Amino acid sequence: MRELKPEMSPDEILDTFKIGNRRFLEGKLQFRDQLVDVKRTALGQTPHAIVVGCIDSRKPAEVIFDKGLGDMFNARVAGNFVNTDILGGIEFACKVSGAKLILIMGHSDCGAVKAAVDDVKLGNITPMLANIRPAVDAVAERRGKATSEDKAFVAAVAKQNVLLNADKILQNSPIIAEMVENGEVKIAGCMYDLESGVVDFYD
Repeated sequence: MRELKPEMSPDEILDTFKIGNRRFLEGKLQFRDQLVDVKRTALGQTPHAIVVGCIDSRKPAEVIFDKGLGDMFNARVAGNFVNTDILGGIEFACKVSGAKLILIMGHSDCGAVKAAVDDVKLGNITPMLANIRPAVDAVAERRGKATSEDKAFVAAVAKQNVLLNADKILQNSPIIAEMVENGEVKIAGCMYDLESGVVDFYD
């Protein structure tokens, strides 16, 4: 039986992500026949959520939340920020395909966040990091400037980046803002710890 059902509310869908992470931590992932899922989803998809995460190879969202093929959209970019392209994908996921949860997922010891903190200048990485700089500046205003050697500062920027991008969705997408206001969609944030596997949610 599939864990996710069409009639579930955004909050109920978020709960399945929390429960899935607990299964991941306990080593009790659900058995899935991937080839069966390939055939089942070949003719269409009805994901219940979209996760905006970092490209970091150590945090595959489907594994961390114990999801299968067709359960979720997965938008990944270094530093898990939202730009016009990602926002278009979010609108497609929610307005066109019916996803009810938008989850912004940061993680500990993020290389993109550390590069933004250090204001790295390197090719196309430089304009990419500009998307994370608002979080760096916000934390620096409260705590003073620091480098990526300050782990607490980096962690604070990573969390701030999640929160700012959740707000950015509402500010820049009237479509999503209306869906959130109507209770059709929920936006939540979370942070994944690379050492423990634990996901802390901000909802």
